[in-house]
Amino acid sequence: MKVKKKTKYVHEGRYVAEVDVDLILTEDEWAPYLSVEDAERLDEVRKALQKEDFESASRHGRVFRLEPVKEP
Repeated sequence: MKVKKKTKYVHEGRYVAEVDVDLILTEDEWAPYLSVEDAERLDEVRKALQKEDFESASRHGRVFRLEPVKEP
């Protein structure tokens, strides 16, 4: 079993969080996959972004607000 660092992006509404996780690489057909802890952390970040709780979300990664570059 090998572990590879990966950045996952959690997008919710006008916000995005950049969260570092470990991808678990194995020889089985389900690989690569996340650990339960990393999957739960991504869920926590998504819930925090939904509530606009940026303090909680930023404990797990960087948080960004998306803004249009140009309005039509």
